[in-house]
Amino acid sequence: MAIPNVKRYRITAPDGDVASIMAVIPKDADMDAFLKDASSRFDWKAHKEAKANVFKIRVGQQKQKKAK
Repeated sequence: MAIPNVKRYRITAPDGDVASIMAVIPKDADMDAFLKDASSRFDWKAHKEAKANVFKIRVGQQKQKKAK
């Protein structure tokens, strides 16, 4: 079951890296100020490490072709 009123927002790091966050923001809140604050508090180093580890995962055994 999903949480109502949750929206996805894209934030960018100072070096140009992009991440997406999901948040519920009140109607009277300043959207630009919220996204700027979220971008400054976001753990960009951990985000880059997590993205790098995604490609290094090896699941199961690969079949090897039999040389003739």
